[in-house]
Amino acid sequence: MANNRENWGSKLGVILAVAGSAVGLGNFLRFPVQAATNGGGAFIIPYLIAFVFLGIPLAWIEWTLGRYAGYHNYGTSPSTYHVIFQKKKKWAKYLGSLGLLPPIFIIFYYGFIQSWILAFAFYSATGTLMDVVAQGPEKMTEFFGNYIMLKTCVGGIPVAIIFFLITFIANMIVLSFGVRKGIERANKICMPILLILGLVLVVRVLTLPGIGKGLAFMWNPDFSQLTSPKVWMAAAGQVFFTMSLGMAIIFCYASYLKPKEDLVLSSLTASATNGFAEVIIGGTVVIPMAVLIAGANIEECAKLGTFGLGFQTMPYVFGTLPFGGVLQTVWFTMLFFAGITSAISIIQPLISFCEDDLKFTRKKSVTTVSTITFIGSLAAGTVDELDFWGGTYLIVFVGMIQAVLFSLVLGRRNAKKAQENGDLPAEVVVEPGENEAFATMNDGSLLKLPRFLRPIILYVCPIYLIVLLVSFTATDGLPFITLSNVDPSATVDFLGHTFPKIGFTWAFRGFLLVLFLLLNLAIAYAWRKGGPAEKGRSKSIKKMEIGNSDENMEG
Repeated sequence: MANNRENWGSKLGVILAVAGSAVGLGNFLRFPVQAATNGGGAFIIPYLIAFVFLGIPLAWIEWTLGRYAGYHNYGTSPSTYHVIFQKKKKWAKYLGSLGLLPPIFIIFYYGFIQSWILAFAFYSATGTLMDVVAQGPEKMTEFFGNYIMLKTCVGGIPVAIIFFLITFIANMIVLSFGVRKGIERANKICMPILLILGLVLVVRVLTLPGIGKGLAFMWNPDFSQLTSPKVWMAAAGQVFFTMSLGMAIIFCYASYLKPKEDLVLSSLTASATNGFAEVIIGGTVVIPMAVLIAGANIEECAKLGTFGLGFQTMPYVFGTLPFGGVLQTVWFTMLFFAGITSAISIIQPLISFCEDDLKFTRKKSVTTVSTITFIGSLAAGTVDELDFWGGTYLIVFVGMIQAVLFSLVLGRRNAKKAQENGDLPAEVVVEPGENEAFATMNDGSLLKLPRFLRPIILYVCPIYLIVLLVSFTATDGLPFITLSNVDPSATVDFLGHTFPKIGFTWAFRGFLLVLFLLLNLAIAYAWRKGGPAEKGRSKSIKKMEIGNSDENMEG
């Protein structure tokens, strides 16, 4: 089973890349707000349960599915599902199309947020934010509002558009260099810087007089919230969002693993890095400082939302401290590095689909995805809708499908027979009676998965997800899906025009449905009889010898 796909240059590279995809804005902005609005300290209970019984097991599952797809020279969600069913179930690849929807929906708004961060890092470094802070918190709110509403201009051009174009081009340049020279190198640079800057902020926060008061507000538990399915769904959604689960990212990255790479330990290391960044850095800096400096209670902090906390409260809070301008710059620089590592990971599954299934060249793949992403960014004003489907509901739904596939399909097929059929490489060491799922997972592992954890992966994880989805959909999810929770008189502003919110939302969902249909048409084209996906890897795509380092690839 020859494998000519590009692969990672080092074990550290793949760990940092997966950690980089996970450590992002969700850690430092989304997590504090989710915790504050869902029971404070009590939120940690469903969060840790979801992390242990959903996050870590599903990360192992996605790494395994990615390696399995990589055995067959594929790495996209549709092709992975197709090869799992041994290319015998025509519907499998269309089911896999659901896995590409979260990265599409998320990247439509993620790029704009990333560009806001770059702009505010610039404003911090030049002292502009300190001048605004000196005029009071209301002025800070006005400054941010003018920026995102395109009222802040240079030569008649909105500054927000300029920084968006800079960020957009930077992301695509990194991706154009490929897995090793682009994604891997970017994460090797960005991740250490990000963690160092985060620790600098944590140390500064923990040395503030009276910070215990702020930490108490953040972790003060409201156990009555634990009876709500919404809180458990929010915890699971946060774990999925921040660990990049259900987004086709991890098994896209894992499909580029070298043979005999330690999957179990690499996955656990990446998960632990993300958990550290989220709980220690994200949970220590934002809300506690806002409570301590601004004097607001936890509910008022949470009502500001992710953007209010990140772009209004935090610049003001840091600005009131000694060396405020430096702390503002560190804050937004950290967020930008977090944003760029996550953004490139969100886009990569879409580029892999173009390369692996449609057999586009890297240049054509980046151009195609860039065009779609740029057009979709016009819908950045619909963040709540995109975040619900792409950042909460679909990623949990897709995660459930993956857990079921691992348990009921690969988990029930004999590994020895799979080798005889050509579904597993002959080099995979198979223990007597082993199934395909764990033979693939443990291939080359220095730390093999302990057997007592298998029932959690095979049974607890999928059942947990099914129960969670059903209970959430039947309670808090249904009003959002049917829009029964929207005021009939509510309006929304879009591209300078005002529309009824309910009508606009249904129209926008129609647009998303059209995207879904077009995606499935592309899949049908790729996998038609004699189509590009069936023909094998295009000769026009540069092949690489397995195990080459970056240095060997120069020139």
